[in-house]
Amino acid sequence: MTIKFGVVMDPIGAIHYKKDSTLAMLWEIAKRNYSIVYFEQKDLFLRNGSVFGNGRSLTVFKNAERWFELGPVTEMPLASLDVMLMRKDPPFDLEYIYTTYLLEHAERNGVMVVNKPQALRDANEKIFTTWFPEVCPPTLVTRDMTLLRGFLKEHKDIVCKPLDAMGGASVFHITEQDSNATVVFETLTQRETRYMMAQKFIPAITEGDKRILMVDGEPIPFALYRIPNPNDWRGNLAAGAHGVAKPLTERDKKICSIVGPKLVEKGLYFVGLDVIGDYLTEINVTSPTCIREIDEQASLNISASLLDCIERRFDTI
Repeated sequence: MTIKFGVVMDPIGAIHYKKDSTLAMLWEIAKRNYSIVYFEQKDLFLRNGSVFGNGRSLTVFKNAERWFELGPVTEMPLASLDVMLMRKDPPFDLEYIYTTYLLEHAERNGVMVVNKPQALRDANEKIFTTWFPEVCPPTLVTRDMTLLRGFLKEHKDIVCKPLDAMGGASVFHITEQDSNATVVFETLTQRETRYMMAQKFIPAITEGDKRILMVDGEPIPFALYRIPNPNDWRGNLAAGAHGVAKPLTERDKKICSIVGPKLVEKGLYFVGLDVIGDYLTEINVTSPTCIREIDEQASLNISASLLDCIERRFDTI
């Protein structure tokens, strides 16, 4: 089998060589002798109902000083590709949404897009969890200050966050006695003009915010516990947490068994679940990370599992 891959990503020269998950995927693609064409969002365009890209052939290396080489720019129809990896990092803004519209045209012409463009739009990484209330902490999505005050009074200790941020940005932990609660609500809702999420605080965050990677609806057997540093309660690597790989618990497996079928149904082939203690808190669909950390500590090759999935799926198209 020969598969021609495309990848839409952030500038490859600016990625973190030691941690980047997309790079791990590209290494595995190259290992299987498949060709790779590189795009950034700005390279895609739609003309007369057909989507094109100014692509460059990409060669990748396991070399911290030189991990990629790009060929000359060539205009090509995206329909000439077999598979497109959508690995542009958030923010999930209008430009991201517009890109999914273009990729949907490619999908219509037979390209397998990972993850599915419509699912990327539909599955907000915060709100998507609310489809599975049986495994989530008490949760409120609103822009109503009265409802937020009532939620805080009921649960006494809560976390508040915007619906469109990543990496722990603008996430607040407040208690009933916190004099800044109203300011937090006003800031996140922009004075009741934008929706936000509030969840009951889960004390198990001190043990780590678990990232569980899902491939084709099935979990990788190890999670990365992102343990907060002593000066911060947030379990985000971008906020200074450190990662420790540990086997999934029985509760983790239960959560995965509930969420997995919906991921398959939506065409979400590679997903990161965030779990704190016994509760699902986020579902990352845009550009999940932590492949490198789990691979290194648990002696796995998660990208190989993803490529196996793509080969199986592609073979049925």
